[in-house]
This record gives sequence, C-alpha cells and structure tokens, in this order.
Amino acid sequence: MSSVSHKAIKAGNESLHSEPSLLKQPKAVWAVFFACIIAFMGLGLVDPILPAIAKNMNATPSQVTLLFTSYNAVMAIAMLITGAISSRLGIKWTLLVGIVIIAIFSLLGGLSNNIWALVGLRGGWGLGNALFVATALAAIVSLSNSGTAKAIILYEAAIGLGISVGPLLGGWLGGMSWRGPFLGVASLMVVAFIGLISLMPKQQTTNNQPAAKSKTSLLDPFRALKHRSLLVFGIAAALYNFGFFTLLAYAPFVMNLDEHGLGFVFLGWGILLAITSVFMAPKLQQAFGTVKSMCIMLFLFAVVLLAMGIWTSTQWVIIAAVIFAGALLGNNNTLITTAVMNATNVERSTASAAYSFLRFLGGAIAPYLAGKLGEINSHIPFYVGAGFVLVSVLFILANASHVKHVDHVSGH
Repeated sequence: MSSVSHKAIKAGNESLHSEPSLLKQPKAVWAVFFACIIAFMGLGLVDPILPAIAKNMNATPSQVTLLFTSYNAVMAIAMLITGAISSRLGIKWTLLVGIVIIAIFSLLGGLSNNIWALVGLRGGWGLGNALFVATALAAIVSLSNSGTAKAIILYEAAIGLGISVGPLLGGWLGGMSWRGPFLGVASLMVVAFIGLISLMPKQQTTNNQPAAKSKTSLLDPFRALKHRSLLVFGIAAALYNFGFFTLLAYAPFVMNLDEHGLGFVFLGWGILLAITSVFMAPKLQQAFGTVKSMCIMLFLFAVVLLAMGIWTSTQWVIIAAVIFAGALLGNNNTLITTAVMNATNVERSTASAAYSFLRFLGGAIAPYLAGKLGEINSHIPFYVGAGFVLVSVLFILANASHVKHVDHVSGH
C-alpha cells in the first residue's frame, strides 16, 4: 500500500475520532450567544433593586414580587405560540422581534411611576423574552457544528454570563436610581439588535437537522406534552422553580443589603452558575448520568433552602446560601435542558416551548406566593420552596422508567 494511502487512512481515522471544538462555531452562533448574554442580563439587573422599588413606590414585598409573576406568566403562555411565530417569521426575525419588544417595555418600565403599571410592563417584557429565549435555544442547538450537548453548554454559558454580570451592573445603576437597570436593559437590547441583524444570516442553515418543512401549529406544544418524558421534565421544572424564584425574588428582602451589596451577592451566585453549567455539569453527566445528577443537585438545593428557612435572620448564612445555590442551579439548568432536548424526537423548538410553558407556570406562581408567605413569617417562603424542590425529586424518581433513556441519548 502506498504512503499516500496510509496518510489518507490515518487522516480518515483522525477525523472519525476528533470532536468539533466548542469554540469553533459559525458567526451566527456567536451572534445569538452574545444576544443571549444581554437578554439574560435583564433578569439579574432587576434583582438588586427589588427593595428599592418597594420603598420608592410604597409597595409591599408581595406586590414587588408580582414583577416576576407577570413576567413569567406571560412567558409561559407566550411559549405556546413561539413555535408558530418562528416557523412563519424565521429564527432571525423572531429573535429580532423579541429583542425589540424587550427594549420597548423595559424603557417604558424605567419611565413608569406606579407599581401596577410596572407589573403590567414587565408582562410585556416577558412576551419579548419568550420569543427570544425559546428561539435562541433552538437556534444555537441547530446552528452549532459541535453537537447538541456542546451547543446546550454554550447556551447555558451565555445564560450564566448574562446572569452573573447583570446584578453587578444592576447594583451600580440601581445605586443611582431604581430606574437605571430598566433603562440599561433597553440600551443593551439595541446593541443586541445591531449584533444579530448584522451577523446572523437571513436563512437558517443547520448541520444537525433539516429546517422545518411545514409551519408549526399552535397545538404542537400540547401534542408534544403527550410524550411522557417531556411532561415529566416540564412538571419537575415547574416544581423546582418554586424554589428558584423564592431565592431570586424573596431573598433580597431578608439580606438587609443596599443595591451594591445585593449586586455583589448575586454576582457571586451568577459566576458559580456560569462556571458549573459549562465545566461541572458535563462531568457529572458522564460520571452519574443525567437523571441521577439532576436529582442529586435538586436534593442539595432543597437542603440549602431549608437552611435558609432555619437561619433566615442570620445574614451571613443567607448570603452564603444564595451564592452556593448558584453552583447547584448551574449544574441543574444544563442537565435538565440537555434532558429535554434528548427526551423525544419532537422538533427541538416545539419541545423547548412545551417544556418552558410548564416551567414558567411554576415561576409565575412562586414569587407572589413567597411574598405573601413572607408577610406572615419570613422563614416560611424558604420552607415551602424547599418542599416543592424535594417533591420535584420524588416526581422524577417515580417516573424514572419514562426518562432513563435520555442518558443513552446523551451518551452518544
């Protein structure tokens, strides 16, 4: 056999065994990645100013937590139409429309003078975020050339970076005025719009799966929930979100810190969330499997919330617990997103919409419930949050036979 043949065989073997790098992505992926960072800054930007909003608008904690409730409720319902819209407008224009809506409503929120007007405007913000979030996940997964698992890690990294930088910027802007973070989000959305419209191609191209040939029906997300595995993960995420949004929406009221202090605490939370979602979650997945790792992370999160309930009056415990929870949530977010993407053979954007509908229903109820319970006793919200998270673990374990296949898909 000639030396040329040997070289050809060697090159072929190397190409078979080498995996595409996470960082070697098309420009379109990086455009969406950058826009995701800015979009998810919006969540962290608002967090440090919740007590300031309550003070300036003479609102109770439960009224201020409605900013999360209206946001998540609209997101949950809007998730059902994201597939129908994106299949007609295309991924690029759906993302751009979402960004424009976020910019408009965050700007109006920064100019409002009434808590109820602000609650309503946050709902409009949630509509824009729904269009962006569901489509961004599907875009990164389908446009990436490094496979589903690495694409999801990239998506979670963007979320982590946005959430970690957001509170620091929010604390800095909020120190000047509670309106600052709202106006800051509107400005950053303009940057995201310019990045997407200039870098993302008009037509979606994909290396992982063919583009959808038919327009998505409004009923498709409901049909997708007939798949038991997707339904299980959606309900588990709704339950787990009771704990997540108790921590996010109510913990700022018991830390007794100013905007800058809250910004630094949630910066630490976001940094751990970003690091673990990218580097630790894949290792846990390889070592223990997706479902088992998810249950471990959720159980530990329930323990953290229980500790916050016991030592609510001890400031350093609450601060340490919030920051440490970032590591658990980062791992869980990547694990459950990977599981959802591998749960069924349903088109990824439809699966994401169906799952997100259930997930954000929990996120809509939880903040207001935490605020109302906190007005009775500041310890109760954390106990209730811990209980819901623990129920999510038991629910996954009870349906283990319906979800265990995601480990085999993830393994490939």
